[in-house]
Amino acid sequence: MQTSSDRHEYPAHWEADVVLRDGGTARVRPITVDDAERLVSFYEQVSDESKYYRFFAPYPRLSAKDVHRFTHHDFVDRVGLAATVGGEFIATVRYDRIGPDGAPASSPADEAEVAFLVQDAHQGRGIASALLEHIAAVARERGIRRFAAEVLPANSKMIKVFTDAGYTQKRSFEDGVVRLEFGLEPTDRSLAVQQAREQRAEARSVQRLLAPGSVAVIGAGRTPGGVGRSLLDNIRDAGFTGRLYAVNKALPPERKELDGAAGVPAHRSVRDIDGPVDLAVVAVPADDVPETVAECGEHGVQGIVVVSAGYAEAGPDGRERQRALVRQARSYGMRLIGPNAFGVINTSPEVRLNASLAPQMPRPGRIGLFAQSGAIGIALLSRLHRRGGGVTGVTGVSTFVSSGNRADVSGNDVMQYWYDDPDTDVALMYLESIGNPRKFTRLARRTAAVKPLVVVQGARHGSGPRGHAVRATRLPHATVSALLRQAGVIRVDTITELVDAGLLLARQPLPSGPRVAILGNSESLGLLTYDACLAEGLRPHRPLDLTTGASAADFHAALSRALADDTCDAVVVTAIPALGEPPTDDAALAGALRSAAAATPSKPVLVVHVELGGLAEALSAAASTAPQPAPARLETQATHPAPPDGGRPPTATTPVTASTRATPPGPAVPAAPLTPVSLPEDAHLIPAYPAAERAVRALAHSVAYAQWRRDAADPGKVPGYEDIDERSAAALIDAQLTRGESLTLGTEETRALLGAYGIHVHRALPAPTADAAVEAARTLGRPVALKVTAPHLRHRADLGGVRLDLADEEQLRRAYAELTDQLGTPEELSPVVQRMAPRGVDTIVRAVIDPAAGAALSFGLAGAPSQLLGDMAHRLIPVTDREADSLVRSIRTAPLLFGWRGSAPVDTPALEELLLRVSRLVDDHPEVVAVGLEPVVVATHGVSVLSASVRLAPPPARDDLGPRTLPAY
Repeated sequence: MQTSSDRHEYPAHWEADVVLRDGGTARVRPITVDDAERLVSFYEQVSDESKYYRFFAPYPRLSAKDVHRFTHHDFVDRVGLAATVGGEFIATVRYDRIGPDGAPASSPADEAEVAFLVQDAHQGRGIASALLEHIAAVARERGIRRFAAEVLPANSKMIKVFTDAGYTQKRSFEDGVVRLEFGLEPTDRSLAVQQAREQRAEARSVQRLLAPGSVAVIGAGRTPGGVGRSLLDNIRDAGFTGRLYAVNKALPPERKELDGAAGVPAHRSVRDIDGPVDLAVVAVPADDVPETVAECGEHGVQGIVVVSAGYAEAGPDGRERQRALVRQARSYGMRLIGPNAFGVINTSPEVRLNASLAPQMPRPGRIGLFAQSGAIGIALLSRLHRRGGGVTGVTGVSTFVSSGNRADVSGNDVMQYWYDDPDTDVALMYLESIGNPRKFTRLARRTAAVKPLVVVQGARHGSGPRGHAVRATRLPHATVSALLRQAGVIRVDTITELVDAGLLLARQPLPSGPRVAILGNSESLGLLTYDACLAEGLRPHRPLDLTTGASAADFHAALSRALADDTCDAVVVTAIPALGEPPTDDAALAGALRSAAAATPSKPVLVVHVELGGLAEALSAAASTAPQPAPARLETQATHPAPPDGGRPPTATTPVTASTRATPPGPAVPAAPLTPVSLPEDAHLIPAYPAAERAVRALAHSVAYAQWRRDAADPGKVPGYEDIDERSAAALIDAQLTRGESLTLGTEETRALLGAYGIHVHRALPAPTADAAVEAARTLGRPVALKVTAPHLRHRADLGGVRLDLADEEQLRRAYAELTDQLGTPEELSPVVQRMAPRGVDTIVRAVIDPAAGAALSFGLAGAPSQLLGDMAHRLIPVTDREADSLVRSIRTAPLLFGWRGSAPVDTPALEELLLRVSRLVDDHPEVVAVGLEPVVVATHGVSVLSASVRLAPPPARDDLGPRTLPAY
């Protein structure tokens, strides 16, 4: 720690764990006087060339004066940071504040010189780039706005670190030295660079866990049975392509294999293994884990999966044990899955890793699974593995991660891996907590833009699992769900729904719209499907009944016509056991449906079946090349659109035979003969559901997600307003926060802060007496409103606490007397006088920074719609112009703003501008943790903010926008 002579105490909040380019981790922390020996040892391991690049001259060793200078910092004008692995330095960076003449200086000088030194063995791992992010954040905190760096022209690696960072730069060359100067304010490019580096590093760290070249199972029993031995057997039985080792410290020295594990070398310690170990699967008692992790770290293991229990889920002592485990693993540069984990699976033929407690390796496929619960993980794997018996298992699993207590590797990390994983088309996640919600929504939005992300969240109405240290949300679950959906997440409520949606998205194209054709051999099942479509907001055509005597050829022809219809975006096929002679073979029907779907691969097809397990099995089987009989030509019949009132569809009155059947709307298309079609393995696989509601709900999720993808292609922009005075707002916030940790601004301070962002609040003057009310009306101008502001009566016009359109002194005095007679004394009521605003629709605008959901903007109509019916809409901040437009229109009572029942439409563009200005305020100043504008009267021309409140607090952790760090749970 620093001595008492230093100007500032040790800044512990600068400490951070970071993921490097190769997927390993390092600890970043301030350098202190206690690091002298570490610094000397570090410098001795740096090559002469690197020393020359750092000091511009041969510099073989550090003098005592150098060591003192590089380890004594005031943490304001002189700061040094080190990257450490195993407690030893692998890189350093420092800045020294300078004045205009380049000499050492103090505040208010806002420029500093910066210099790096990276150990040669660790160059190329992205350490300098990570240190630059952290030293820049430290400098901004200390009032430094620019960095200057002098670099030799031959030091191309360091020049690239600076030029690739994305900051606005100025370069000059003088006396044989390149001088780089750059501002430290984040730019769009610097943030994009930082996030791209974050994605590559975190994805690589997960890849090292999922695709190791060698695995050691530590705690494997000498005889079959037990957790460790089960893990070893599962890895071996899955056909792992790498090297596998068993480790058991109780193994006799002469034993080289375990009973029943021939061919798997066994050792007493991971240290005894001759060769590298990429992944260690730890299944020893919790008390033995620290020793095991130390051995792994010293052996150079890259990552560990800890299935051992007895950590945070066991109480306070276990939580502290878990924190120590994470610190220990990261100190060796290792990532950790668990503890209390179920394991990991990778079905790639190049890996074939089943390092989990699942006894059977799931089928290879295109779905990635992440589960925080082992029990839910088992259920998901089971449902995706089996054929028939429920929804058809049309695809398998690419990768599976069960994180257990999620102490280190989280869903965010796995999402980074899935983002550009060519083997994963759909991501399914079961979450019980979200440790970094800001980052989750950012990553979800980016991931959902390229592949579907389906999430079911447990513990929605209570605290999360004891093993997960997470922030508690103050927002209702419905609000959090709405914000996740805005980020492109497909939010479902059950595990069944998760699998249903995932299977559809994995093997069927996204629909172009909500129009659905329904056909099948059961009129009743078709009607149930029709009703389910209406309930989910889809636009179904009338069901086409092929009758129970329909053949496979009839199904093929009807499906072909439906898919060829330009007014149809998706098709739901319903099927019950046929009554024909002979009955339709399930395999033949499956082949007919798949052949028709293959001819029009741009539209999704779903099947709803009743008691047709053979059909479900056949639909999920490999494609067939067997020829099918040519179907009879289908004739067209008059059709009817879906009834506008959402009622039951009309039914056909004319019997439909197998040779002439009704078709969906559209031109008559001659049915092509069913010629042999050779399809690739698992292509055109059609999901089959045992209930219409399940199929339609999955389709509705697909329709909504497809629409989100189209909207996300043009998300709009965050507009800039020339009248916003960001500096004045920042100065006001800083001045207010000196008074306390958290506070609600007074009336005038609120008006001033909002005014800096072009949000003008109508002035309200206190009226402690009737005479004061009359004087206030004279100051403001009549007509006026008289309102009580006591908390229990605020915004309660129904209780008589508001009197409007008081045009003269007599009306005002009479209203004042009535209020005080009926509701209480002036001291209890705190009445105010406010000039009347134009008549319009009363609305509410709110913004809040929630610890679990991030910054959110909310909008609704004032009064019963929002308070009684909960009719509020929400968007993540920052809000774009398109999002503000959709926010206004997404509440159920939005018609009241657009001329409902002959009323005059109000000024929604002005309302949208107000929403955007509030969003900018909260996004620009994280100290603004809550804003409430109520009511906001939206008139035919303009908006009037009649009451406002603002709450400030020290800025919350914005670890998604600051330098890259791993969460510290």
